[in-house]
Parts: sequence; structure tokens; C-alpha cells
Amino acid sequence: MSNTIPLSFLDLAPVPEGKTIAEGIAQTVAIAQQAEKSGFNRYWMAEHHNMPGIASAATSVLLSHIGSQTKRIRIGAGGVMLPNHAPLIIAEQFGTLQALYGDRIDLGLGRAPGTDGATFQALRRQMQDADRFPQDVQELMYFLGDGTDDSPVQSFPGAKSNIPIWILGSSLFGATLAAHLGLPYVFASHFAPQMMAQAINAYREQFKPSAHLDKPYVMLAANLLLADDDATAHYHFTSAQQSFVRLRRGERGQMPMPTHDMDSIWSPAEKMMVDNALSVSFVGSVETVKPKLAEFIAKYQPDELIVTANVYDQAARLRSLELTSELNLFTLQ
Repeated sequence: MSNTIPLSFLDLAPVPEGKTIAEGIAQTVAIAQQAEKSGFNRYWMAEHHNMPGIASAATSVLLSHIGSQTKRIRIGAGGVMLPNHAPLIIAEQFGTLQALYGDRIDLGLGRAPGTDGATFQALRRQMQDADRFPQDVQELMYFLGDGTDDSPVQSFPGAKSNIPIWILGSSLFGATLAAHLGLPYVFASHFAPQMMAQAINAYREQFKPSAHLDKPYVMLAANLLLADDDATAHYHFTSAQQSFVRLRRGERGQMPMPTHDMDSIWSPAEKMMVDNALSVSFVGSVETVKPKLAEFIAKYQPDELIVTANVYDQAARLRSLELTSELNLFTLQ
């Protein structure tokens, strides 16, 4: 099996320890440009709030900057956490992006708040707002569609843009909703892989063809960090592992430096938790990663893979993107 599916990149715009947010954003631009150069299909950013190590809180604003610094790669949200926003505002923001950058724009939508309760209150939101997610998705689709000419409220920009909408999820809820609405589905297997098989099976079995999509389209997320040798890759991946430990402990901080001694940082229970959360990770040399990744693709049959490399070292992230073509598993642009 070779060159069978497109490959995309998911970025959190990490801010490494000791760097400013401006420096983190500059590094993010370089990653997007390298992803484009390496032939990736999409470059997506995720919305997170109140996290000092992530610079993509104002997702559409940062995407506009990425759009101005790239030429061809699709750009989008992976995703916007819709309970944090009025659908009309998102329609206007992404309609603006489409007016600026044409048909390169994707809009992935998540149901989780992407933050903590106190921040949710600061966003003027309530936890039950997530209960409206199916209705809010359909309202957003309406604003971006062709049928609002006679509506008292229209999205300018946004109306008639028909920006592709994706449903993101890590449970059966999103899978069922995406199937019901006939939308493409992304499973967050890069940090919450537990229900991956059930969710993609439910999506494929329940899928209803729509004006947007005639058959199911599944994109799976994975951690991918390639290096010239296994030891180098595993060393740099300790940044991602440390970030997860901190998240679970409720600790704040920027993207941590890698370490040669994770055992001095995590407890056995924390190691088990992180290994489980990050089990869909492909870390090592091309020779090590290729058979494992090929097996994963063959087993779950995704229509596309989106990968992330949320680590401290910028050179390591760029090198991983450069090495991707050597896997010979993807249709690169």
C-alpha cells in the first residue's frame, strides 16, 4: 500500500518555554509554510482558551495570518468550539476568511468548550450551551448556505459561501450527528482514542448522503513525530508527554522542554494515563514508523489522516514535516 490518502496537519500554535507569544506565532507560520512545501492537504488550528502554551485562542484571526503567509494549502479550524460562539459570528468570521483566501477554507466544529468552567463564564457561556450543538451546527450551515435571501438575518460575509463544515468528536455523539447531517467526520484519536473504532463504525453505518457529501468521509487524527533516528524522536516527544501530565494535574505553563528522564516527572499511574491518551502516536525514524502507520491505515481505513507534532523544539517539528514524504503512504500535493 502506498500513496493512498491525503495528509493534513493540526497545529495548536505552541508557545515554547521562554518564548513570547509573538515568537510562538512566528514559528507557527514557518510550520504552516513547511506543511505546504511538503505537500500537506490542510493546515488546521484548534481553539483553546486560558492556556499559556497555546496561541490559537483567536482561531479565525490567526488563520487569516496563516492564509496571508501561504498560497495553496487549505486552512481551517480543527476546530472552533461552537458552544463558545453565536453561529452568526462564526459564519461572518469564516465568510471573511473565504472572501480573503477563496475556496481554501475549512470549518471544523467541536462541542466541547475547550476550556475550564471559570473561563467558560468569562466567555459569557453556560455549560448547557453545548446541548444546543446540533441546532447550532444547522443554524451555521444555514447562514453559510444559499437559502437565506428572504431571511431577516443574513451573514455578510458568509452567505452563499458554502464553506465545507466538518464535525469533530471523540465519542459517538459527534459521529452520529455527522452521519445524520451527511457531513465529514474527524475523530480526535490523537488524544482521546478510546472510542475510535466504535465512533467511525457508527458514522459509516448511519451516514445519510447529503448535498455536501455522497458517502462517508473519515479523517483520523494522530501524533506523528519523525526524526533521523528513534532516540531523537522519542526525546523530543517527551514535550508532548509532559504537557499531558501537566494538563491532568491542572498545572499551567508553556510548552515544556524535552527531557531524557520522564520517570522523574511522571508517576506510574500518570505514565499509564498518558500512554493510553497518546496511544495513536507514531514516533521514530521513517523506517520504524512506516510499517506501524501503514498497519493503522489498513486497519481503520481513514479517507484522510491529520497529524500533529505538539513539541517544544521547532527544528524537530520542521524536520518531521520534511521527512513525511519518505513514508510513501500519502498523496502529497
